[in-house]
Amino acid sequence: MKELIEYIAKSLASKPEDVFVSEEINDEGQVVIKLQVADEDKGKIIGRQGRVAQAMRVILRVRAVKDETRANLEIL
Repeated sequence: MKELIEYIAKSLASKPEDVFVSEEINDEGQVVIKLQVADEDKGKIIGRQGRVAQAMRVILRVRAVKDETRANLEIL
């Protein structure tokens, strides 16, 4: 799941070398993906009215269902 989000974010960012993705598991067993990008790329990653970020979250949830787990995306 981490690689999927990293691929999408690097494709959208103008500074792909500044994209950093980490994966953690919280107390409830939910996978939390944390995405960090350069300040000038945050707008591209979030998109107008959050549409790009929402689409990334939907893709992540679909992947999580295949792995029989729950996942959440945090953009820092």
